Amino acid sequence: MTDFLDIPAVNASRRAFLARGAALSLAGSAMPWALSLSAMAEAAAATATDYKALVCVFMYGGNDYANTLVPYDLPSYNAQNAIRGNLAITRNLLTPNLLTPSTALGNGRQYALAPGLDLLVPIFNAGQMAVLLNVGALVQPTTKAQYTAQSVPLPPKLFSHNDQQSYWQSSSPEGASSGWGGRMGDLFASGNGNATFTSISVSGNAVFLSGKSAVQYQVTTNGSVPVTGIKSALFGSSACSAALQSLMTSARVQTFENEYARVGKRSIDANDQISSALSGVTLPTVFPTGNNLADQLKMVARLIAARDALGAKRQVFFVSIGGFDTHDGLLAIGTHPGLMSSVGNAMSAFYKSTVDLGIANQVTTFTASDFGRTLVSNNDGSDHGWGSMHFVMGGAVKGASYVGTPPVIANDGPDDVGQGRLLPGISVDQFGATLSNWFGVSATDQATVLPNLANFTQKNLGFLA
Repeated sequence: MTDFLDIPAVNASRRAFLARGAALSLAGSAMPWALSLSAMAEAAAATATDYKALVCVFMYGGNDYANTLVPYDLPSYNAQNAIRGNLAITRNLLTPNLLTPSTALGNGRQYALAPGLDLLVPIFNAGQMAVLLNVGALVQPTTKAQYTAQSVPLPPKLFSHNDQQSYWQSSSPEGASSGWGGRMGDLFASGNGNATFTSISVSGNAVFLSGKSAVQYQVTTNGSVPVTGIKSALFGSSACSAALQSLMTSARVQTFENEYARVGKRSIDANDQISSALSGVTLPTVFPTGNNLADQLKMVARLIAARDALGAKRQVFFVSIGGFDTHDGLLAIGTHPGLMSSVGNAMSAFYKSTVDLGIANQVTTFTASDFGRTLVSNNDGSDHGWGSMHFVMGGAVKGASYVGTPPVIANDGPDDVGQGRLLPGISVDQFGATLSNWFGVSATDQATVLPNLANFTQKNLGFLA
């Protein structure tokens, strides 16, 4: 084995091998991704003197756009209601959630947020939230005629959950090894006091946070995940715990073993550091209970509050909520309306926590999902779609605004590819480029972070100061 690792061609790709091997060996485990062997790769050299954080709220399953941001002006509401049928939300229930943009849309177009998103309305109207109209996965700008003729490259396996979740997060289908959040982490990891805390997931493994060299550190809603036999006496014996720690962290002669031991030590040290940092944090904000997304965002708020103790300057976070694959029972209280309440209440509390911590201008939160859904009902639910509406929230957001053009409401109309599946007018790459520009990623580095960005003329959508 030693001779194999000494072969020059293999040795040159040693870091990539270690990164991939660690990702495979630890996939699906509860152990923090600080244990990934690719953490030993060299960090990229971007620096920052201030603090900024990006927080991705991913809605797994494909969020139904038409019952999230609902046309409110009477002509648009009637046009959507005629197609939506039994899935339409009664208009008077939307009235309290009518959005008031600083610049009105043309042709009298108006939108309201779904019931359940009530607490996001004042954040939008006060100018700290913007709505992106019709954003989704694209390889390049695509017209309906090009889509129909299949004359331009399209995201692979459209309408497939796994592949479109991956494409949103990484610009590649299922099986991708890095995401654009992690690739941003690559650039800033060396500028943080501990590179381990650059990319943090409170929602298990997500390719969004995996970089070429940086790896995601996983925590739970209660904090970091310690090695049980070291946190407490193994088999009731402190000597056994000490032996386990020595086994995990002692230097080795064999290269692969030594790398694993070094990362094992880093994981144990990181757990100690993050546990100590969080122990000194008391949030002034009250988060809703019985809401797992709120629990995740509360942990993000605590980690941000501990940023100085962690030496962090740039951080990317990932949280998620599932249940959006609403093929049936869309209007049932426990289905989409309940999900909207969970999202709205959790995001509102999180934004308030950034205000209470005095860092609202330094934290930007955005939503994402596999895809939108069909406008046409399949009885009492909706099927897999493409483009969707998304939110971006924070003190730096040029809020009380819509980004993009309102799609025409029509089954098989100019802005959809059939059944109200929206053909995206804004690409994920443009969305990500605007976020990464605010984060401090240079135009040159954006080409690496977002590989399809070069195909789009407008790269910055301008919704962040």
